[in-house]
Amino acid sequence: MDLEQYNLPLSAKEKIYRYHKKSKVRQWSVGIFLFLTLILFLPWTQNIKARGDITSLYQEQRPQNINSPISGKIVRWWVKEGDVVQKGDTILQLSEIKEDYLDPDLVGRTQEQVVAKEGAIQYYQQKARTSLVQIEALKKAQELKSKQLLNKLDQLNSKLDAERADLIAVENELKLLKDQYERQEKMFAQGLVSQTQLQQRNASYQNALAKRISAQNKIAQTQQEILNNQIEQNAVEQEYLEKISKAEGDRLSSMGNMVSGQGEKAKLENMASNYRIRNGMYIILAPQDGQIVQANKAGIGEILKDSESLATIVPTRVNYAVEMYVRPVDLPLISVGQKVRFMFDGFPAIVFSGWPESSYGTFGGKVVAFENTISKNGLFRVLIAEDASDKPWPSQLKMGTGAQGIALLKNVPIWYELWRNINGFPPDYYSEQQASSAAGYTSKTPEK
Repeated sequence: MDLEQYNLPLSAKEKIYRYHKKSKVRQWSVGIFLFLTLILFLPWTQNIKARGDITSLYQEQRPQNINSPISGKIVRWWVKEGDVVQKGDTILQLSEIKEDYLDPDLVGRTQEQVVAKEGAIQYYQQKARTSLVQIEALKKAQELKSKQLLNKLDQLNSKLDAERADLIAVENELKLLKDQYERQEKMFAQGLVSQTQLQQRNASYQNALAKRISAQNKIAQTQQEILNNQIEQNAVEQEYLEKISKAEGDRLSSMGNMVSGQGEKAKLENMASNYRIRNGMYIILAPQDGQIVQANKAGIGEILKDSESLATIVPTRVNYAVEMYVRPVDLPLISVGQKVRFMFDGFPAIVFSGWPESSYGTFGGKVVAFENTISKNGLFRVLIAEDASDKPWPSQLKMGTGAQGIALLKNVPIWYELWRNINGFPPDYYSEQQASSAAGYTSKTPEK
């Protein structure tokens, strides 16, 4: 190309066409290469990134359903969605729909049944006491009757001894009269005594025989009386045993009725207490301070089932935390107390994941717990609370707000991190610790 045809000044040609100047591309290339090489040796903080949501560190501070404790009909709503309530404020009023509880004086009538049952229990107690007194009286009567029969038996034994003594005397007399009669009979045969004398001796002998028979009959009669006395003793014992057993049975029956009555009384008292408690369930109260959201029932007169959800309350005082889900391969890298950085949705941030100290708009947290069982989404749940040593989390955070978590691990050179990612190796979560100086070797243990 002929530059002169353009009639350009020489200075202009030199500024536009620098063909006679030396190139500095090599110097720039070497400088950029050295700069990149130096960058490769800069420290890099290994990390794990995971998505999470804002929740509460305590279960009672999380959104909860307000359920109906009983089945009923809506009479009046005292709040609307979006209202902020305090603990104990009235949310809803119900009325009864079950026929078992429609009586307006149900508690009073049940209490009357309790009083009546208590009276029946006192009656059975008195009856049991009366049966016990009756048993004591029967035992004393049995004892007196037994003593009476024993005294009579002693008298009969004494009488029997006297009659046996009389029998011995009669037998001695009979023996003497018999000898006299036999001698008179021999003498009459010899003509020494008259027949009248013989007849007198015979009469005396026959009278003695009659006395002996009479004495024997008396002894037999007394023995029969003794036997009758023993039989009467057995009969009296049996009679009083039956009476005492019957009275004992009546006492035990009364005690059984009393215990049964006490059970029925306790059941009625339980029912009365349940009715009183149920009367207090017609008013649904706020379980804690919070905001009413997501009312599931509307209007007046709707029928509710027991344990049916009415609305949701979001607590006003919350200790926020983040629930984050990590992959199973990253779970061994998580430990309690580990530092985590967060970016919250809605809050601008400039993040350098490898240089967390250079990031802007991130907030610190500490791992407080992680689950040892996998969740339904195939990940493990980790709970992170606010780091008290770092700047406080924003007060505008709300339940369910998204958060991007960065769990900080070991500091390594950039070249090592690139090499690790190219080869697909896991992050370094082991730190070398010097073992015993006498052992002369090092061991690797998980960082705490």
